[in-house]
Amino acid sequence: MSSSTPPVTSPTTPRSDVVIVGAGIIGLAHAFEALSNGLSVTVLDRDRRPVGASVRNFGHCCISAQDGELLALAQRSRPGWLRAAEASGIWAAEAGTLVVARSATEAAVLEELHAERGGDAVRLRSAAQTAEALGRAAGEDGDLVGGAVLPADLRVDPREAAPGLARWVAEQPRGRILWGTAVTGVESGTVHTTRGPVHGDRILVCVGHDLDHLLPDVAEDHGIQRCRLTMARAAAPEGFRTDSAVLTATSMLRYDAFTARPSAARLREEVLGHSAELLEIGANVMFTRQPDGTLLIGDSHHYDATTPPFVDERTYELLIDAVARVLGVPRLRILERWQGVYASSPRGPLLVRDLAPGVRAISVTSGIGMTLSFGLAAATFDGTLAATA
Repeated sequence: MSSSTPPVTSPTTPRSDVVIVGAGIIGLAHAFEALSNGLSVTVLDRDRRPVGASVRNFGHCCISAQDGELLALAQRSRPGWLRAAEASGIWAAEAGTLVVARSATEAAVLEELHAERGGDAVRLRSAAQTAEALGRAAGEDGDLVGGAVLPADLRVDPREAAPGLARWVAEQPRGRILWGTAVTGVESGTVHTTRGPVHGDRILVCVGHDLDHLLPDVAEDHGIQRCRLTMARAAAPEGFRTDSAVLTATSMLRYDAFTARPSAARLREEVLGHSAELLEIGANVMFTRQPDGTLLIGDSHHYDATTPPFVDERTYELLIDAVARVLGVPRLRILERWQGVYASSPRGPLLVRDLAPGVRAISVTSGIGMTLSFGLAAATFDGTLAATA
């Protein structure tokens, strides 16, 4: 991601059809959809480029791992991502997801999902096929039972997707982004900022976990917390080439498509028996390959209204060792470490709240903002996104 700072633009320009607070992936997806519908758009962000949840994640659009209404939104998001990638030039690979099974119970969950969704949506794999996809040498599959490929899932580069979309928005004749512009309040028709008022017919507040800074009563009513993630980037082992996201048993315990299967409860007991420490740190042991060939790996989950900046090194050790075991290598060479963050709430995965006529707050209060972003935007502008209680 470029370290150059975009210029700050004055807000004293004509009224926009849509004003969007927040230049994360949710706000930018709405900006893309609005511009695609011929509307004029102004995006406001207090930072000088995207630095929050949208650039700190795996870049995994985990469509197939959703269930129910979220699955429908995720499926709607997929073509939006592909249209945005074509328009803006960002990388979006139809690479799917590989889910690794290392026990009969893990394989049973995948078989049950296959039976529910069908062979086109869930493609079962043998231990040898799974090992080959992981870049292991022939015959090095003794610890594997099988796996499954979820072909509908997409991969994007989280460090380039939001910045690339932001550049595209700013380049459009009817689009602009005001960086370095903090919002102090919103009301019908007007967003009050540290650089003066910005006017729009429709206002969308898409600030994720920072909703408690701007609208604390709304955030508290929805129980919004910050979820801190422990993540790292590593050199990929020789032979690993797949662009698919790779999920494991701990992933199956975190996504609804798997937890709704009959064998999910038995899987939780099994993982608790052999990897209790991973469950204690809220692990989702997964990894994805970047366009430069390196691996994004993680992650742990820690929930609090304000997350502490300190991370026990044991958390990193547990995650890195678990990923190395899946890859069948003794160790990984770590290149970077960081803390991710996203909005979370025990009250539901979405906050959609009408604040005043023409003013709506939209936050994904679970770890699937990249997945749902363009589906939410499409539903916003066709009027099918209903406000949550």
